[in-house]
Amino acid sequence: MAEKDGISRREVLSGGLRGLGLLGIGTATGALATRDKRDDEVWQIDPDACIQCGLCATECVLEISAVKTVHSHGMCGYCELCTGYFEPDPINLDEGAENQLCPTGAIERTYVEHPYYEYRIIPDLCVGCGKCVKGCNMFGNGSLYLQVNHDRCVDCNRCAIASACPAEAFRLVPRPTPYLLRGKEEA
Repeated sequence: MAEKDGISRREVLSGGLRGLGLLGIGTATGALATRDKRDDEVWQIDPDACIQCGLCATECVLEISAVKTVHSHGMCGYCELCTGYFEPDPINLDEGAENQLCPTGAIERTYVEHPYYEYRIIPDLCVGCGKCVKGCNMFGNGSLYLQVNHDRCVDCNRCAIASACPAEAFRLVPRPTPYLLRGKEEA
């Protein structure tokens, strides 16, 4: 076949294939570099940015969300009327289900001495709805807050909850220190 303007079809195809090969190698290298960086980080909720919208309970790819309520005992007032435990205007200040804010009974209340009570989160019952967190932040001291439980998290490339979060409260944090805590005590 005759050449036109000094470049053969074979040279054009060969150059194009080399270019595509280099583009593929560059893309693969970039993906691996990003993946290596991503392997060093995990998704977590910034407790100061969270607005307790309730999406953590419904947007996680798991049937029961990897997001759980944690309790900073160092911040807690051990109140008799805990606004993270009780419905607003409870009928009585007792443990009856009709008085509890948590729909799954994931908060255990234990008498310490008058007028103090200790509150403990039962992770297996917590669905991450954030109702207790909202009550604690609205009327209490914020000792209850939501965090991604990394023992349950399947480490999505782009966390489904983070994508849906209206407050953009999710962020990548270093894997060795995966929790963003309130108060001085670790969760």
